[in-house]
Amino acid sequence: MGIEVGGLLGLIWLIIVIWAIVKVAKSSAGGVAKVLWILGLLIFPLVGLIVWLLFGPKG
Repeated sequence: MGIEVGGLLGLIWLIIVIWAIVKVAKSSAGGVAKVLWILGLLIFPLVGLIVWLLFGPKG
């Protein structure tokens, strides 16, 4: 049962990170800022997501 729960949580986490990347790509931030945010989300998923939620581009 632990593998199924871990897999489900991993899938949910993947969906959240993909959602964040899509939101960054659609934001009004400049091209370089978008690339840096997306790289941060891909390289540091947990920390990148938290930082993006706090300081990321709004809109």
